[in-house]
Amino acid sequence: MSAIIDQAAIKSSADEDGFVEPAERKIPKFVLTLISVFVALVLWEIAGRRVNPIFASYPSAIAVAFWELARTGALWSATYDSLRPFVLGYGIAILIGAPLGLLLGRYAVFEALFGIYVTAGFAMPLVALVPLLTLWLGLGFAVKVTIIFLMSVFPICINTWLGVRAVPKSLIEVGRALVAPNSVILRRIVFPATLPYIVAGMKLAIGRAVVAMIIAEFFTAISGLGAIIINSANNFDTATMFVPIVVLVVLAIGLTSFIGFVERKLAPWQAEIAGRNEA
Repeated sequence: MSAIIDQAAIKSSADEDGFVEPAERKIPKFVLTLISVFVALVLWEIAGRRVNPIFASYPSAIAVAFWELARTGALWSATYDSLRPFVLGYGIAILIGAPLGLLLGRYAVFEALFGIYVTAGFAMPLVALVPLLTLWLGLGFAVKVTIIFLMSVFPICINTWLGVRAVPKSLIEVGRALVAPNSVILRRIVFPATLPYIVAGMKLAIGRAVVAMIIAEFFTAISGLGAIIINSANNFDTATMFVPIVVLVVLAIGLTSFIGFVERKLAPWQAEIAGRNEA
């Protein structure tokens, strides 16, 4: 106990004399990320060269295959074919999932009527419905959009739903004390407080939407990045098969980062409340 008191006294004396402890130096997050990626690529390159190229590949071979697909234009055409249904299906999922989650969390009657269907839709193996959807909608653009929408709407809806339920009751009571109607409370109080949950749902939905995009291309008209994967696998060209996989991973990471950037612009107070250091 005396040692603790002595240390406090020394620190207080140092502060009075004008001495300031040097600030802790932290390595920026992006530097740590780059180091991690570099190490992973090096290890992958070393390990991949020891494996039969039929069973696996490595970064330098994938880079060569990427250049060949990019040079011929096949990669850009396939990416465009895949992104069209992805953007539309994912966009519709946001436009429907977020408002639906707000209504489910805010109104008990709405939750009682429709909450069970949202929960069932999230738990349902939607991949099993793909053959049925192809019978209804054919093998073209519409069925791909529908598959992507169905697999990405429920994470957004359920996260938003839970976010509304997590809004502190005191905030709602403040709005009622000011005689604010329910629509204003929903728009001015509930929605800003729920925004981090909505963003989290959107981030989770990105991964499901990417998977749905490939599933749609596998089980319907084979096109886009899924076609490159199938054709390369059939030809035992593992390096080329990895190219669209890497493109999809980069796409998902980029979209997730973009959504996080939008969240910081729309709700900058969330970082301060959570005490996050964005350095």
